[in-house]
Amino acid sequence: MNIKNAQKDVDNWIKAHGVRYFNELTNMAQLTEEVGEVARIIARRYGEQSEKESDKTKDLGEELADVMFVVLCLANQTGVNLEEAFNKKLEAKTKRDHDRHHNNKKLK
Repeated sequence: MNIKNAQKDVDNWIKAHGVRYFNELTNMAQLTEEVGEVARIIARRYGEQSEKESDKTKDLGEELADVMFVVLCLANQTGVNLEEAFNKKLEAKTKRDHDRHHNNKKLK
């Protein structure tokens, strides 16, 4: 899967099953909700909080996929080519952070 195809897949799904995109503000609220669900799993499963019995069956991959779906929706409806934007960001981070992380004593 590449990001461009994922954006197309989401758009096709919306057209076939979703009637239309929720507006951008609604999707932003949905994204926040989904990120919160990821945070809950991470905090309880990998952090110091104890995991409730009801949380033990939660699938982190599924919750991360929910985040990705909403991000792809937002990209589609705002005209962002996410694959291009991601590649540009990765290039910028590589230039900016390569030596920085290698020289960070906290990471050794």
